[in-house]
Parts: sequence; structure tokens; C-alpha cells
Amino acid sequence: MLLESTITCPHCGVAKAETMPTDACQFFYECTGCGVKLKPQAGDCCVFCSFGSVPCPPIQAARSGEPDAGPCCS
Repeated sequence: MLLESTITCPHCGVAKAETMPTDACQFFYECTGCGVKLKPQAGDCCVFCSFGSVPCPPIQAARSGEPDAGPCCS
């Protein structure tokens, strides 16, 4: 499971590697370039699933078919 994802701001294009939490979803992220507060797009559970290079750990687990994988943010 990958715990680092690069978030790219859709407003200014700044990309920054961030460590994803494994025990909670991250709903908001403040861009270090332009200061815009990002929130998940419709249908996504967190900012990593919307703007990251790697989806959040619960989504990774579900996609890999792990038997104990629950839905994100449950």
C-alpha cells in the first residue's frame, strides 16, 4: 500500500507530495502555491482521490480486493 500521494492544485498547478492518513479521510487541503482550499470532487471521498497521484489507503485496499477493506470514511 502506498502512503504518499502528490496532490496537484487544479487552480495553479502546484504539486506537492503528502503523506496520507491511514486512520481518517482528509476532506480539505490548502494549496501551498495559491492558498485555495481544495475539497473532494463530487463522488470522491477525499482530496487524495480527487487531486492526488495515488488514491487514499481504503480505496487502494478495496481495489486490490483485500478481504477486510471497508468503504472509505466509514
